[in-house]
Amino acid sequence: MSKKRGFGGVPGGRGGMPNMGNLMAQVQKLQEEMEKTQAALADEEITVSAGGGAVTLVVTGARAFKSVTIKPEVVDPDDVEMLQDLLLAAINDALQQVKDLEEQRMGGLTGGLGLPPGLI
Repeated sequence: MSKKRGFGGVPGGRGGMPNMGNLMAQVQKLQEEMEKTQAALADEEITVSAGGGAVTLVVTGARAFKSVTIKPEVVDPDDVEMLQDLLLAAINDALQQVKDLEEQRMGGLTGGLGLPPGLI
């Protein structure tokens, strides 16, 4: 006749608590990997354009804008609003692409943890 075992394999036990040392080691490893990934993101560049190439931006994965190029024919003193719209479109596109890249890179690290989005 076998004894009934509770949670965690302990007779009548209710524990089941994960090894805290192991958990802390996993968290530390995850933190180190995230730091490496963030550093790599800072080196990556994304180029976006609006208006068929009239405005081009280069931004890093760390959301630092490196350059803005505006074709001279787009600069019309009588239509500044068009240039403003092109810049806004390019900036918003660049920021979205950086966010997507970050989620792609970081998701591989945190995906298996079952953590809520934005926690780390």
